[in-house]
Amino acid sequence: MKVDVLLGLQWGDEGKGKVVDVLTPKYDVITRFQGGPNAGHTLEFNNIKHVLHNIPSGIFHTDKMNIIGNGVVLDPISFKQEIDELEAKGMDITKNLLISKKAHLILPTHRVLDRASEDSKGKTKIGSTLKGIGPTYMDKTGRNGLRVGDILNNFDQKYADLKKKHQQLLSMYDKEYDVTEYEVGLQEGIDCLKRFTIIDSEHSINNYIKEGKSVLAEGAQGTLLDIDFGSYPFVTSSNTICAGACTGMGVAPNKIGEVYGIFKAYCTRVGSGPFPTELFDETGEELRKAGHEFGATTGRPRRCGWIDLVALKYSVMINGVTQLIMTKGDVLSTFKTIKVATSYIIDGVETKEFPFELPENMEVVYTELPGWSEDLTGLKSENEFPEELNAYIDYLESELEVPIKIVSVGPDRDQTIIREEA
Repeated sequence: MKVDVLLGLQWGDEGKGKVVDVLTPKYDVITRFQGGPNAGHTLEFNNIKHVLHNIPSGIFHTDKMNIIGNGVVLDPISFKQEIDELEAKGMDITKNLLISKKAHLILPTHRVLDRASEDSKGKTKIGSTLKGIGPTYMDKTGRNGLRVGDILNNFDQKYADLKKKHQQLLSMYDKEYDVTEYEVGLQEGIDCLKRFTIIDSEHSINNYIKEGKSVLAEGAQGTLLDIDFGSYPFVTSSNTICAGACTGMGVAPNKIGEVYGIFKAYCTRVGSGPFPTELFDETGEELRKAGHEFGATTGRPRRCGWIDLVALKYSVMINGVTQLIMTKGDVLSTFKTIKVATSYIIDGVETKEFPFELPENMEVVYTELPGWSEDLTGLKSENEFPEELNAYIDYLESELEVPIKIVSVGPDRDQTIIREEA
């Protein structure tokens, strides 16, 4: 068996959580391979909305195993809050959630450092979610971090030693920060983690593969936020691309099977950073309202714009995408004309390649396509698609050279259409 990978192709918020939930019945194991509680994966079914931050999106299928992989950074405090919310709904996931010993811990002082760093940047802020993600990955690469396995042996002393180092770093900032405010709930979070089975996940996942179990790797954020290939420095601190699934789970590249790439029918972005197709007019506001574009983690209004094929082709290439999934096609139902960015003009030179930097003065070249006025949310089959939607899909498939296998026409898991012809 191979590991299939599902990841976002834009700046995150593409609808990965919902699609993982839809695909989970096909798989035995769902695993997160990077990121942390800066991710907000929204699922909706039975008219109830669920938002997951640390836990894989297959968790609502109780007969499936879910794994938090070694590439994830895990906050014990927010993890316990998430568990409490699930238990309040009558769920006990201690039997079908496993946690890697090698996943790094987000500690209270990481969140303080995140806040201090962002506060010090003023107008050059990167738009951090302030969840401590960056400082935790910095400790990981700096070989200072603590991992989930450390809670099993002398954790208090290990945390005290690292806290001392962090407080020395905090003394470099002009502003004083009260670390104790951030530590509320830490011990309860550690105790909660100990209720779960903590594993050497690289062995477990490879054993599942040997046994013929099907595995789906769930990415967080999006390709354009990748630490290496995203719009640096306005990126996250992990590898969000397909290659990150190998290092974030301990799986060899030759074990990767299908690569599902998810994209919205338009574009959004949260926080700072370049956004070539961003709309600052009424159209952008209409997209935001129609798509309910507010961050699942931060609540911040998302910046909205037209779909960007330059960036999307780049993401398809970097990830080796084999199947595409388009979400939020229903949001475009109110637009008579839809624009698609096909190239950039930078310093007078037209290019279709995603560049090293995205300068503010660049121009975007668009192609216009007819929109559709029909409400898509009640559709059950691709045979019901309006002609204009089919034309839009055909155009994107032609440009991206990858089939669009799934089209989402609403937030509920039932509002997902598998295209048989793709």
